[in-house]
Formats: sequence, C-alpha cells, structure tokens
Amino acid sequence: MGNEQKEIKIISKISESKPFLVIYKPKGIASAPLTSEDNTSALSQAINLFPELKKVSGKKSIEYGLLHRLDTETDGLIVIAATQDCYDFLIEEQKNGRFIKFYKAICDYNPENSTILEGFPINSFNQDFDKELIISSYFRNYGPGLKQVRPVLMSSGKAALKKIGKPVLYTTKIVLHKSYESIVADCSIKAGYRHQVRCHLAWLGYPVQGDTLYNSKDLDNSFELKFSAYKVEFLNPITKLLEIYTI
Repeated sequence: MGNEQKEIKIISKISESKPFLVIYKPKGIASAPLTSEDNTSALSQAINLFPELKKVSGKKSIEYGLLHRLDTETDGLIVIAATQDCYDFLIEEQKNGRFIKFYKAICDYNPENSTILEGFPINSFNQDFDKELIISSYFRNYGPGLKQVRPVLMSSGKAALKKIGKPVLYTTKIVLHKSYESIVADCSIKAGYRHQVRCHLAWLGYPVQGDTLYNSKDLDNSFELKFSAYKVEFLNPITKLLEIYTI
C-alpha cells in the first residue's frame, strides 16, 4: 500500500489550438524531478504520456516546459507548455501578471502565528469575512536548511532586508469565509514565491491546517495539509482567448 505510485490526472490534453497540457497533481509527489532518473514527479509522469513535452527548453533543462510548481504536500493544477512558442508566451504573461493561480485552504484562527512571523502591517486580527484582503511582502529564505520563508517589509531590520536578494514584492489576495466550524481562505496570486500563500495566511493569523512549517498548532503532527491549487487562468497563445481550468 505504502509503495503505490500516486498518478497525475489529465485535465486538458495538448492540441493544435491548445499547445499546453493541464494536469492535476495529487498530494505527496513533487512537481518536477530532482534527477533525470526520477519518474515519480508530476512532470516526469506527464512526459511519459506526452514525450513531445521534452522538446521545450525551460528555466532548467530538467523542467522543460513546466510553467509553475506546487509544493509536494499541495495538490492541484499545473500547466506545462508543449511548444517553445507557447512556453515563451506564457512566461511573458506571467511576468506581466496575466497568469493567475487560485488556492483554497482550510485554516485555523491563530494570532500567535502573526507574532512568530513578525511585522504584520495590519494591527487587528479580527479581519472581516467575505471581504478581499491584499497582503504584500518581500520574502527571504529562513531556518535550518532554509526550508521555510519569512515575509520582509522595507520597515524590517537591515539583516532581513539583506537576505531578500532582488527586491520583488509578492502579493496575495485573500477572502476569508466561515464554513460551519472551519475558516476557508480563497486566495489568488499573479506572481509566486515558494510557500507564499501559506506564509501570508500564517502572517495574517490564519495558518493552513496541517501546515507543519507555518502553523504553530501543527508543528509536530502528521495531518494532511488542507491546501489545494484549484484554478488557473491564462491567455491561450494561439486563440488569444482566456483559458480557465478548475477542479
């Protein structure tokens, strides 16, 4: 049972008018391979099904036309370009903020997390539900093995500011909803940093349930991360029409 391969699902196949692949990645597998021998990642599985994906040259040779990643513990939608023209077009769309990714999270209310991550710019934790909140920060890698990230503001200390590298401001749009005994966060981003949405939610005081990196209530447990990438929106490079995919 423990050795069963977790398999991707095809959401949208490659075609002449859609030179890209949209897949669903389950929790527990990486988005991209670490080595050329890795056949378990979402991208590796996609290439086994559609070998033409290997014709695209991306940011890293081993990643081909992969346009974005999800954390191993996160399930959801990934888009992979099937032609070089498509890849180049969608990378440019990302740079211009026109490739939008949406996430759904089940969260705890835990103001302690905002204190741990330091410097949250809103003083009140009693945020209005069903109202859009816009959270922006720079990021730096943090902790043993740099496994975590921390939000950084221009008002942060000099030591933190030195660690952000190129100063890119990352923004997460968040709408909090009450659902029975849970708090559901509906989030979207146009540009992403590693763990951005999870960290911004924790910074706000609503960390994701099961998040062993950013939820102080869940640091020592093995509950499943309640976080999914449920929707993507981008312009089709051939038709120039908006493509929207959801799960």
